[in-house]
Amino acid sequence: MKFQTIALAVAALVLAGATATAADHEVRMLNKGEKGVMVFEPDLVRVAPGDTVTFKSTDPGHNAETIKGMLPDGAASFEGKMGKDVTVVFAEPGVYGVKCKPHLAMGMVAVVVVGDPVNLDEAKSVKNPGKAGKRFAELFAGL
Repeated sequence: MKFQTIALAVAALVLAGATATAADHEVRMLNKGEKGVMVFEPDLVRVAPGDTVTFKSTDPGHNAETIKGMLPDGAASFEGKMGKDVTVVFAEPGVYGVKCKPHLAMGMVAVVVVGDPVNLDEAKSVKNPGKAGKRFAELFAGL
């Protein structure tokens, strides 16, 4: 009985430690930022599997959502509501392309890299309109 109690206590500590290591990163959705107008700041985020990213609706009229074809196999897509914060747990390793739906053509995009960028080539092959394609090329060059 005493051994089981000690084993359960050790297991609880291990699980608590694993939960405590997950981090929350913040990305602001802005009308104007360091790189120009209609931007995510930062626009390139590296996280560990299990970390969360909170996309903050700092300025009105923005959302954050995944781009079809720009997320790893097995990863769930997400679509935040306009003008609202959205917090996403990134569990699957790889590259996630993120856009603001109304400002995609203006280049309002971001990349979240979770662990190893296992789907980088697939993400690079996705065509995006307007300035979004150019911004993604710049972001991918930094990986």
